[in-house]
Amino acid sequence: MSARDDFSPRGVRARVGDAVIAAIVVLALWQGIVWVTQVPAFILPGPLRVAETLVANAGLIADHATVTIAEVLIGLVVGAGLGAATALHLMVSPTARRIALPIMVFSQAVPVFALAPILTLWLGYGMASKIAMALLIIYFPVVSTFYDGLRRTDAGLLDLARTMGATPSRTLIYLRFPAALPAFGSGLRLAAVYAPIGAVIGEWVGASKGLGYLMLLANGRAKTDLMFASLFVLALFAVVLYAAVSAVTRRMTSWSRESTDTM
Repeated sequence: MSARDDFSPRGVRARVGDAVIAAIVVLALWQGIVWVTQVPAFILPGPLRVAETLVANAGLIADHATVTIAEVLIGLVVGAGLGAATALHLMVSPTARRIALPIMVFSQAVPVFALAPILTLWLGYGMASKIAMALLIIYFPVVSTFYDGLRRTDAGLLDLARTMGATPSRTLIYLRFPAALPAFGSGLRLAAVYAPIGAVIGEWVGASKGLGYLMLLANGRAKTDLMFASLFVLALFAVVLYAAVSAVTRRMTSWSRESTDTM
C-alpha cells in the first residue's frame, strides 16, 4: 500500500501536500484571470484583494464565524446522536421499522431547504432555527448509513453468537455495534459536509448574525470582497471539521476491527 492510500502520517502529509498544491494552482489561475480581464472588483475580486479584506475585517468575520461554528457543531452533535439512537431503535424494533422507515424515506422527497422559512417562523431568528436546519440536513444520512451497517453484520459472527446463547441485546452491543462503526463513520463524514450548508441556508433565510448573514449583507452593499472572505472562512472551517471527523472515524474503525478480531 502506498503512502497516498493509507492513513499513516506519511500518507496524510502526501494528501495535504496535494491539496495545498491544488489550492495554489487555483488561486494563481484566479488571480491571473482577474489581472488579464481587468474584471471590476465588485464582480470578481482577486484572491489578493480578498486576503486584504480578510485581514482588515478579521474581527468582524471572527465574530460572525463564532456564531456559525457554534450552530454547526451543536447541530452536528445533536443530529449525529439522534441519528445513531434512531438507527439502534430501528434495529431492535420491527414496529419502528414498519412505521418510521417509510416516513423517513418519504420525508426525503421534501426539499430540506424549503423548511428553512418554516423553522425560522417557528423558532425565531436566533441560533435555534439554524441548529434545527443543520440537524435536519444530517439526520437521515446518519440514520441510513448506521442502520445499514447494523444490518450488514457478518452472518457467520451472528450465527456464532446465537450458538453461544447470546441475547439480542448483547449481540447488538458487542457485535453489531462495533461492526457498524465504519458505516457510522461514513455517515458522520457526510454530516460534517452537510451541517455547514444547513446552518448557512438557515442564516440566509433569517438571521442577525453568522457568516451566511454577513455574506448577504456584504452582497447587498456590493462588498464582494467581504463576501468572498466570509465564504473562504466558511470553507476553511468545513475542511477542518471534515478532517477532524475523519480522524475520529478512523479511530472508531480501528477500534471496531480490534474488537471484531478479539471475538
